[in-house]
Amino acid sequence: MNQAPGAFAEEVHIPHADVNAVPLPDSIDAETAAGCGCRFMTSFHAMAHRAPVSAGDDVVIHGCGGIGLSAVHIADALGGNVIGVDLKDENLDKAEELGAVATVNASEVDDPAGEVQDITNGGADVSADGLGIKTTCQNAVNSLRKGGTHVQIGLTTSEEEGMVPLPVDDFVSKEIDFHGSLGLQPSRYSEMLDMIESSKLDPATLVNKTIDIHEVPDELAAMTDFNTLGIPVCTDFTS
Repeated sequence: MNQAPGAFAEEVHIPHADVNAVPLPDSIDAETAAGCGCRFMTSFHAMAHRAPVSAGDDVVIHGCGGIGLSAVHIADALGGNVIGVDLKDENLDKAEELGAVATVNASEVDDPAGEVQDITNGGADVSADGLGIKTTCQNAVNSLRKGGTHVQIGLTTSEEEGMVPLPVDDFVSKEIDFHGSLGLQPSRYSEMLDMIESSKLDPATLVNKTIDIHEVPDELAAMTDFNTLGIPVCTDFTS
């Protein structure tokens, strides 16, 4: 961000730090704190505030990368019955490890949304798109029951340029709500940190590996190609 340069540095300038800098409890170590980064805290805001997920809700997460797996873990902690949808078995295995009660491999079925409708006996209460492409966004919306809520977490690609066709008539006839979710307000970090301290959430379970600063470019390239699992964390800044 131009107003706050310094990503992947040991020290970062924080504008209005009296508001934007959130102190960490002593019980939360650096790796767990890194796991709380953009993917996790954005998913927390999506599931806890924008949906919001309640105990017993059927929740489907389309796209089980770092954002989607974080959403699976958080929705499970909030009491949801979570279904993970992805193209890769390893991502779906991780979703089950993080609390998903069922998974759907979208590459092996003709209609992933229909599969979710069958699993939930009529549709999910909450859906989320953690990827941001047309297919996952549409499938997520089509997975909902009447009166359901969709939360868009993933930003669209350069191909979509922010424009995804959606079944507007279904939004009307089924009274579906569509919510966007961006980041987490500093004033609400305490909710997430309290759940971590009480062991209801564990961002470290999303950390699939630790890397040094020289490996960051290759890792970012792998993310661009959707070739990462969970959250990589940079722990070594030596030159």
